[in-house]
Amino acid sequence: MIQSLLIANRGEIACRVIRTARALGIRTVAVYSDADVNALHVRSADEAVRIGPAPARESYLVGEKIIAAALATGAEAIHPGYGFLSENAAFAQAVLDAGLVWVGPKPASITAMGLKDAAKARMIAAGVPVTPGYLGEDQSLERLHAEADAIGYPVLIKAVAGGGGKGMRRVDASAEFAEALASCRREAASSFGDDRVLIEKYILSPRHIEVQVFGDAHGNVVHLFERDCSLQRRHQKVIEEAPAPGMDEATREAVCAAAVRAAKAVDYEGAGTIEFIADGSEGLRADRVWFMEMNTRLQVEHPVTEAITGVDLVEWQLRVASGEPLPKKQGELRINGWAMEARLYAEDPTKGFLPSIGRVDDFRYPTILARIDTGVEAGAEISPFYDPMIAKLIVHRPTRSEAIKGLRQTLDEGMVGPLVTNAGFLWRLLGHAAFEAGVVDTGLIERNLETLAVRPEPSPEALALAATRLAGTPGDTPWSSQSGLRLNAPARRDVRLADQFGRRFEAALPDGPVFDGWPAEAETGVDEGGERFVLRLARTEGGAGGLASDGAIRAPMPGRVISVDVADGERVTKGQKLLVLEAMKMEHALTAPFDGTVTGLTVEAGAQVQVEALLAQVEKAE
Repeated sequence: MIQSLLIANRGEIACRVIRTARALGIRTVAVYSDADVNALHVRSADEAVRIGPAPARESYLVGEKIIAAALATGAEAIHPGYGFLSENAAFAQAVLDAGLVWVGPKPASITAMGLKDAAKARMIAAGVPVTPGYLGEDQSLERLHAEADAIGYPVLIKAVAGGGGKGMRRVDASAEFAEALASCRREAASSFGDDRVLIEKYILSPRHIEVQVFGDAHGNVVHLFERDCSLQRRHQKVIEEAPAPGMDEATREAVCAAAVRAAKAVDYEGAGTIEFIADGSEGLRADRVWFMEMNTRLQVEHPVTEAITGVDLVEWQLRVASGEPLPKKQGELRINGWAMEARLYAEDPTKGFLPSIGRVDDFRYPTILARIDTGVEAGAEISPFYDPMIAKLIVHRPTRSEAIKGLRQTLDEGMVGPLVTNAGFLWRLLGHAAFEAGVVDTGLIERNLETLAVRPEPSPEALALAATRLAGTPGDTPWSSQSGLRLNAPARRDVRLADQFGRRFEAALPDGPVFDGWPAEAETGVDEGGERFVLRLARTEGGAGGLASDGAIRAPMPGRVISVDVADGERVTKGQKLLVLEAMKMEHALTAPFDGTVTGLTVEAGAQVQVEALLAQVEKAE
């Protein structure tokens, strides 16, 4: 068994590999960029090595630095995780040439499956069904157009070297083909340095079915059943589950057997995934499932397979890389229950899923309900340099309906703050009627964005809870006591509240006396439907209580404070510039709403702030 391991990655997957390595008694070495100097994966490893500045192209994508770190620390092996250099055959070969163990498939296998046209040709030879299409050497417009016409529209143009949803164009009619081909070639050349394409039949009710395969150096290859990854947004997976809903035993046997043939065709060792596209218009049928591509690495969604099989796939990777045979034979593998995974991102679904960068002040998810794979903790920073995934939430239950319920409960009871996340979006998606019924395809999210990517208002019950909490917060006057009593004051039943997005609400307090001496900046968080509402009291002009929010200077969007032009206690006039915020590559000056005095200045130049973060307060002049 390998005794020391360098993980050539960061974040969640680095922490995941470290966890298994530690359980096996393997010493671990982390690598980090300047942006990750305080990251969880760095502190979790036995040793850590800086490999460069924050941009990935100067750190995590520089193979020479990673190999040098392994040699300098005495690491025997390198685990690439996923992304970055995980499917780079040249890097894998360089690791082997340096005398190190590569925890992954042989470089030749990566190369064989790296180009979609060559991979499909190899699959055809191995008897693996492939999508009707054209992947020939003749790349002329005339030949490609003729092939598309023969296949029948709609067709999909795909870059031969593509990935991650880039270099793909759907064409619905012959007249649109030439323009779509030119656009696809430009993107392919820019992204991959290779403008060659292939043509495929476009499936109108597509489902994304993938099979986990595993091979060793002794000629053994097994499958660990299928996953359904049909819930996607712009070709990026959002929720994954195993097994696939609607998969009967005959179809499962045919698809998984095809996946094993595919792996054997490239003499595969280690963890890999054979991805298929299925026409789900008439349910899952073996004659309507076709090979799409192979991922020659561990997948992001591997935990759902681990859950239903009871197998630690990272442990298998390390054992196979050490020369051991596969720990189990095919007949020893079984499906147990149902597993689902949701990818929790720091992003705002209501703003086109823009990343929400900044500090994570609070991070709490109930591990009693779900497995939480993360590289984030309270105090961490979500930087603009890398993928903004916060965590993967994985549940395992006896049935699919129980798995849905458990994952929604996990989203509802967990929280991340103050960042905006996609938790509410995930919660609503899991509760969508089509998904609950197992009627899924890759277009489900896009068709329902108007109802899924929304910012809902808190319910009356949530508002009442927030109002009660705020009313019960001790202030700094004799009238703001826990009893809620103020002598000779009229009873009030409605309270005005504002949330972190600047919206105003009225909340009805429960029966009983209330008071109007709340502290100036009292606020509370209420979690509901996967959303976190941060609510504070909002004063009505001339009213008897609440927060003096009219003078609150709050960030209109996430960004960086590039200048602070005033100091605490300074008198300012209406319209005077107080701070300048840089966001979305533009500068935004924040000004005084009226004549007054600056109090409670909370930031300094260089600070990263979230939307609606309180930056300063202006007290109105008498």
